[in-house]
Amino acid sequence: MKELLESIAKALVDYPEEVEVKEIEGEKSLILELKVSKEDTGKVIGKQGRIARAIRVLMKAAAVKENKRVVVEII
Repeated sequence: MKELLESIAKALVDYPEEVEVKEIEGEKSLILELKVSKEDTGKVIGKQGRIARAIRVLMKAAAVKENKRVVVEII
């Protein structure tokens, strides 16, 4: 899951070397904290949060296979 989010984020930003994903795992849930450079934050969020919403939908779809709940936080 971490690798998927990392590859999606790196494809969107201008500074892919600054993309960091921190994984906090619980019993039934998984929290992924996505950290990008200040210049790239807008690109990851998108207009009215559309790109961020799309990323969350993709991650939730991938989590269904593992019977987990995923929360993506953009820092």
